[in-house]
Amino acid sequence: MVGDEMSREFVGSLPVANVQALASSCSGDIPLRYLRPELQSEEVLVDDTLQIPTIDMRKLMVDDDDEIGKLHSACKEWGFFQLINHDGVAEEVMEKMKADVQEFFKLPLKEKNAYAKQQTGVDGYGQNFVLSEEQKLDWADMLFLQTLPIPERKMRFWPQQPTSFRETLDKYSLELVKVSKCLLKLMAKNLAINPEQFANMFEDGRQSLRMNYYPPCQQASKVLGLTPHSDFGGLTLLVQVNEVQGLQIKRNGKWIPIRPLPGAFIVNIGDVIEILSNGEYKSIEHRAVVDPEKERLSIAAFYSPCDGTIIGPLPELTKENGPKYKSVSREEYIKYVLTRKLDGKSSVNLLKLES
Repeated sequence: MVGDEMSREFVGSLPVANVQALASSCSGDIPLRYLRPELQSEEVLVDDTLQIPTIDMRKLMVDDDDEIGKLHSACKEWGFFQLINHDGVAEEVMEKMKADVQEFFKLPLKEKNAYAKQQTGVDGYGQNFVLSEEQKLDWADMLFLQTLPIPERKMRFWPQQPTSFRETLDKYSLELVKVSKCLLKLMAKNLAINPEQFANMFEDGRQSLRMNYYPPCQQASKVLGLTPHSDFGGLTLLVQVNEVQGLQIKRNGKWIPIRPLPGAFIVNIGDVIEILSNGEYKSIEHRAVVDPEKERLSIAAFYSPCDGTIIGPLPELTKENGPKYKSVSREEYIKYVLTRKLDGKSSVNLLKLES
């Protein structure tokens, strides 16, 4: 989300073993810190008829009232949806981004470690939000890069192998902006607030990308690829790199596996938009599970408001029932979320007012 500010406020993530290397050498015994005994008691609802809504961006772009209404319902009732026909990102750019991410994770560990994250800051290859030696760990490696604003890119962490990686990521990140702007303006319209004003909160805001590699695990039912959490930013756009599923969302206390549509973005509301909308739109807890035989890769892009934004309910949305959340500076909010491990909806709960 933020460059120097992010590095200053982030107290540091402890170094951990490379999971890709661990998985390739694992004889079957999983290190204790990766085992999640709570998984045995959590219910996964396997129901092919229960899936997040699908929104057609081409219909949104021609002001199709029915599709705009579906978008509003998806943000209110689900907090997640699949976005198809998103012409803002060229298919060749998306496919090249997927290919370059796959090639990066195929590099020898020594080459990937040339971009290893440091104990302060969030950019680089490894894991973030590991704050204690006792903390449970995710069965995953990631490459996290701040992509916008351009002056805050930390290029020492941007891979030079494959040779096209930097150029591809630059194109991909800039094309994603067009999609996110469109969605933000339509969300504002649905919330009956000024679309330009709402979009401007994100105009010079922060974009970061997290490229995820989830190795296979022989005891997949006992580990997690990504700890349950809601995204603390504004909006997230995720694309599946290969065909292996793993994303699950929490709904009515049960986990629902998501089946990505080919070429679609999986979009979810972040904590910031839940707070700005005064709870009209909801961020949703989600997690990633791993496959016993196949690796899984995904790319998540995160959008957050610009510097100086007050994170709190917009005044237009508090007239009837008053604010449901406290208001804090963006800097205070960032400091809170970056100094804690991923933990459900802790960011939202911090600001929620007692009813």
